[in-house]
Amino acid sequence: MKIYHNPRCRKSRETLQRIEDAGKHPEIIKYLETPPTAKELEDILRKLNLRAPELIRKGESIYKEQYKGKDLPEKQWIQAMVENPKLIERPIVVDGDRAIIGRPPENVDALL
Repeated sequence: MKIYHNPRCRKSRETLQRIEDAGKHPEIIKYLETPPTAKELEDILRKLNLRAPELIRKGESIYKEQYKGKDLPEKQWIQAMVENPKLIERPIVVDGDRAIIGRPPENVDALL
């Protein structure tokens, strides 16, 4: 089990706590420090059953300044997230071939 985690995010901390309370010890990936590669993001999106624009945090200033209103191909959205990991919705928990977004944190229960 892996969690793409931002320790400054309350929802991310709550999701990690739920996982640990269930007795699991996930690999913690601080994605702002170690962003996923394009290939990793493609794999995560497949497991989430989402398209790249659905994983974008549209409230981020970088989105509003550079991407709002743009209709980019999937690969370009993925590249935008690789270059600007703040754009990635958080937290993401991956367990084998399954993944969830921990918003709300209770979503992680489906993997526990």
